[in-house]
Amino acid sequence: MEEGDLEKVTLRLPARHIRALDFLVQVDDFPSRSEAIRAAIRDFIYARVDLVADKMKKMEEAERVLAEMEAYEERYMRK
Repeated sequence: MEEGDLEKVTLRLPARHIRALDFLVQVDDFPSRSEAIRAAIRDFIYARVDLVADKMKKMEEAERVLAEMEAYEERYMRK
């Protein structure tokens, strides 16, 4: 990732989270705090996109079932 592709974001985190980030950097899990935070945000976004996509599929299925029920009711129950 090139520097030009990145935007600076300022955020405040609890000290315990900073200590945990620093620990991960110290044990060479990440090269820097920034890399650790980027990885966490990327993983969060992927998980949320999957969750939202699943919710949308369920909503579409529910709407389809409701439409079928209404059509059935109209055809057979309201005569």
